Parts: sequence; C-alpha cells; structure tokens
Amino acid sequence: MRAWREGRREASESLDSPDSRPLRAADRTLDLDSSTLADIQAAGIDLDPGGPRPDHDPNELHTHPHVRSLPGEPPIIGIVGGGAVGSALAVALTRAGWPIAAIASRDPERRARLSKLVGGTRAFAEANALLDEVELIIVAVPDDAIAPLAGSLRMYSGQAMVHTSGLLGSEVLAPAMAAGTQIGSFHPLVAFADMERAVEALRGATVAVEGDEQLMDLLARMAEAVGAIPVRLAAGTKPAYHAAAVLAAGGFVALLDAIARLASVAGLDEQGALAVYGRLIEQTLGNARAIGIGPALTGPMTRGDTGTVSAHLAELRSREPGVLDLYVAAARRELDLVEERRGLTPEAIAALRDLLAKPP
Repeated sequence: MRAWREGRREASESLDSPDSRPLRAADRTLDLDSSTLADIQAAGIDLDPGGPRPDHDPNELHTHPHVRSLPGEPPIIGIVGGGAVGSALAVALTRAGWPIAAIASRDPERRARLSKLVGGTRAFAEANALLDEVELIIVAVPDDAIAPLAGSLRMYSGQAMVHTSGLLGSEVLAPAMAAGTQIGSFHPLVAFADMERAVEALRGATVAVEGDEQLMDLLARMAEAVGAIPVRLAAGTKPAYHAAAVLAAGGFVALLDAIARLASVAGLDEQGALAVYGRLIEQTLGNARAIGIGPALTGPMTRGDTGTVSAHLAELRSREPGVLDLYVAAARRELDLVEERRGLTPEAIAALRDLLAKPP
C-alpha cells in the first residue's frame, strides 16, 4: 500500500481506503512524529514503494499547485491524442462520469472535434500545456510517438501517466516521471475502426493493464467504469500479447479476405461469402469455447486427406495464388495441433508435410 496525502488529510490513508484515491500526491515533505510513523508502519503502508527507478532522479520532486479531484471522485483526466483511440476513450469515460478536463492534439480539426465530443473541454496544441489541468494523463498516440513525447514532458508530484499502446510497456513513459508520480499502460482490446462502435464494444471487452503497483487499482476501476474487464499483464509480456491481438484483428480480417476471394471463384460476392462462411466461423468459435481449441479442429488435416489438400493447392495455384501462402501456413499450424493430440500416424503427418512443402 502507499500513503497519500493532500492538504490536511490523514497521512495514514492508503490506496485501499474507500475515501482515498490513487492519484493523491505523496507528500514527501511531511514531518511525521514518531507515533504517527509507527502507526503507518504497523498498517503496512509504504511511504516510498517500489524503490528508485534507474532512469530518473528519485530525489527530484517536481511540484506545482495543479488541480485535485475530491475524495471519492474519479481523477481529473487529460487525453493526449485526438485519433480513434483517444476519441473513443474520451467519450466512453465522459459518459461514465469520469471528467475529461483537457485534451491535446497538434491537429486543429481533431482538437476541435474531440473537445466538442466531450462537452467543450479545454483543448491544447501541445501536451505540456495539459499537465497543469489534470491528475491522470492518458497518452493515446501512435506507438513510435510515445517515447519522444514522454521525453518532452515532466509530471508534477501526485500525477500519473498511462499510454494505450498494446505493444509497449509502461517503462517507455519513465522519462516523464518525477518523485511522487506513477506510470502504467491501459490497452483496450477493441477494434477502433469506428468511434461509436468502439465505445459500444468497450462493454464486455478486456483492457490489459500493467505498470506501477499503486496505480493498478485505479486502472482496473477505470476499465470497469466503461464496462470493460481489466486483465493484468506480467511485466515483459506485451509484445506476445499484442502479436496475438494483431492476429485476432488484422490477421482475422486477412483471413476473411482470403475466404471472400476464394468464394468469389464460386460466384459469391463479399456479403454472400460472409453470410455463407460467417456461420461456420461462429460455430467453430463456439466449439473452441466449449471444448477447447485443439478439439475444435476439423477438416482434411485431421483426417490425413492428402487428396483433398492436393486438390486445394492445385486450385489455389491456378485461381488465387495470392491466397496460397496463407492456406499453407494455416495448414502447417493445423498439422501441429493434430500431431500434439496424436490424431494421425506419423506417416500420415509426414505425407501431408511433404505435400505442403512442394514448390508451386
């Protein structure tokens, strides 16, 4: 736990106290008498959790009389970035009663649009100007822009900053830290192709959170406020987590496109292909949820049907060669699953692997 204090609030309040908030500044200048200090230590409250970070000076206290939310209220939020993710989160949080006090975007059209979406909140061209207005900074910019942005900012004691990248860990924000600040990441597993659909999709979606321990409770509550389910990731696992997300979203769209292209050979347009094969996709997903991924596998690979696979490969080479590599890659993965569950003889698996290895 961590002791937080604002003004004359009791120094023994901690993160899991219902009347305190994780974004209260840790007042490192308090003169605590010995009895108060003993009470704090007996309660298991750490006045300086986590120890120093190697990439900033832990003694550097960057203070400023910035805004404070009242006890029991959500933190005052600022969002950097006016793209799809920032806009959807701003709208969802506003509707959930979490105040967006300021937004920042260098694009004037996005800046004006986002400010209007959340009720005319203050809008800035530069992220630095936003720091005076908020307690929690949400950085919703492209992955490659996060590190340079963090290097240009310096938080005030009592503030926290999170980014929405699925790939990067919270450590990318370390250059923005000062004493008494926290960092984390907050990644909604949602396809942000359309804002209103994304806001609706947040309900029931998962949000991956990681970062400083004392920030996790707040981020979990923020996810729940927009109807999502918080999932805490272990440190260092975000690249694998994000690669899986890319396969589930962009990778699946690529698979749908391949299905539609093959269906067009049979005379189906895109909507027809989705109607015909969409039901099979939904049934397969339902089977995987009910009985597991491996047992849900069906098709010629599970039967060792080299004749069928050979016919597929010949048709793809002739009619849709652009889909061939995807089919072969998926077939090889299917064979791995078949081999794991010992569904075919080693000879049958070897025959299928040889078939898939033949040059076009």
